Amino acid sequence: MARQSLFQEMKKTFMLHAIAAHFSNGLIPVAVLYLLLTLQSGSVFFERTVEHLILITLLAIPVSFFSGVRDWKTKYKGAKAPVFMKKLRLSAVLFALAVAAVSIRLSHPSVMAGTGLLHWAYVLLLLAMLPVVTLLGHYGGKLSGQSRRSA
Repeated sequence: MARQSLFQEMKKTFMLHAIAAHFSNGLIPVAVLYLLLTLQSGSVFFERTVEHLILITLLAIPVSFFSGVRDWKTKYKGAKAPVFMKKLRLSAVLFALAVAAVSIRLSHPSVMAGTGLLHWAYVLLLLAMLPVVTLLGHYGGKLSGQSRRSA
């Protein structure tokens, strides 16, 4: 039996949703870390990193969402199980938080230099993303573990 090439094997096992979900879910904790470093140090360099990370995350969320919906409809036949409904709602919340945070940051570039209501709203939006991606990962892990057990 001929050995498959690495590319052929990757093509067969490629899972867009898993990659996209881990990508955005990995960036948000790093963005929060840099946000905390910004708050502690006041460094504009840390703050610019936060801006870049949330912009990239905002672009990755739709890829994760739509690939997840595609997988849900094909692998699980669109079953309306509570875990799927939770993931759909959490994805919408994450996208709304990211849009709001990016909107504030782009419309008020010096938002982190202030101490007013907008500054703290921006900080809270970023911090609120962390539990959302944690729950998305938790529910995704439950689904992944469930599908491994049934295979």
